[in-house]
Amino acid sequence: MKVQYHNISQQSYQNVWDFQTLLNNEIKQRKRSLPGDYALDKAKAYFLNHLIFCEHKPVYTLGKSSGKYNLLVDRFQLAKQGVECFDINRGGDITYHGPGQITGYLIFDLELLYRDVHRFVRNIEECIIQFLKLYHLDAFRLKDYTGVWLGNEEEGFRKICAIGVHLSRWVSMHGFALNINTELKAFDQIIPCGIDDKDKSVSSLSKELDRELDMEQCRVELLDVISTIFELDLIQH
Repeated sequence: MKVQYHNISQQSYQNVWDFQTLLNNEIKQRKRSLPGDYALDKAKAYFLNHLIFCEHKPVYTLGKSSGKYNLLVDRFQLAKQGVECFDINRGGDITYHGPGQITGYLIFDLELLYRDVHRFVRNIEECIIQFLKLYHLDAFRLKDYTGVWLGNEEEGFRKICAIGVHLSRWVSMHGFALNINTELKAFDQIIPCGIDDKDKSVSSLSKELDRELDMEQCRVELLDVISTIFELDLIQH
């Protein structure tokens, strides 16, 4: 499946959300214009999918299942800090995006892959798990908690990647937020993903390795892993 890759940084969340929405709507409009069995018409639709990597300015996003008490400060205080806050249409609860984090947006037509949202999310998790193996970290899925985790029952579990998606007419939006050099203090103002268990916290690759990572190298490596797992033919600028 051919996918156009976009790398965006230092944009407001609204601008990137609008861009996602534009691409998502273009795919759905194209689908409506195609005759016959669209799921088998890959030749006509091959160019319609997109993958965005973004390094956001500080922002909190609240998914459809967000509890109002999971944001621990009011929005006026956040505005004074220069931090944005958005209620959005992805699944999941509240999370943080900001510098040092790779936020990945997958605008994929799942009819060209498989009509299986669960499998789609599991494959996103697998991409992160395989990427972290490059840094000799044994990440895993945790039952009943979407995302990618490190740790164990004795020392506690640390979430390094949050995942939340939205689908309309089998076309996806949103995706994952992988903490690389992320400032973890930003998570102190929320209950991340609505999880307030004492044995669960948030981590980053730099914290796990006790060193700062090269963001561009991480983007290249992660892009390669995603391309392999989803069998993508990437078109890059």
